[in-house]
Amino acid sequence: MKKPIQTGIVSILFFAAITCFAFTASAAENEPATGEPQDYIIGSGDILEIMTWKEQDLTRQVAVRLDGKITFPLLNDIQAAGRTPLQLKEDIQNELDEFVEAPFVTVTVLQSESQKFYILGEVVQTGEFPIVKNLTVLQAFALAGGFTEWASKREILLIREENGVQKTIRINYRDLVSKGDFSTNIRIQANDTIIVP
Repeated sequence: MKKPIQTGIVSILFFAAITCFAFTASAAENEPATGEPQDYIIGSGDILEIMTWKEQDLTRQVAVRLDGKITFPLLNDIQAAGRTPLQLKEDIQNELDEFVEAPFVTVTVLQSESQKFYILGEVVQTGEFPIVKNLTVLQAFALAGGFTEWASKREILLIREENGVQKTIRINYRDLVSKGDFSTNIRIQANDTIIVP
């Protein structure tokens, strides 16, 4: 009696695995073709590749200038910073519609130069670092190689600008690690500066 039951369980598990694989493959097909997340916000310094289908003269790599704009053939200056790649794609398509019949544009972020943060003070390696994935404060310390022996781990500051206003967030690393208080293990944002006294 055990063999039919085991065979049935194996069949169910096999079917579940196939279903899961099919669902994953389907989800992957629906993922955006670009390497960046859909909600990525373009910033100054980013390098973009803009491709217009069947229009070689309207396909090129451009850098987002300090004023947040890019220059594109026929359209002159277009605001790119503060937009997602999808929003910028739609903006360019709408503008090109005057010159090209049914334009189809793709926007890819080739280099994410705007997504950086800074860490200073008593860490092994100070300087500018890229924001990768959903980087948190603890992971930022790891990127910097950890603390020096003189670091004051209870008085760390994170300086952030939001809507033109500078705010300071105090971080107690010892509470994070010893007490498991992860309330200040926040995600790092572009242009954050962490100071370890």
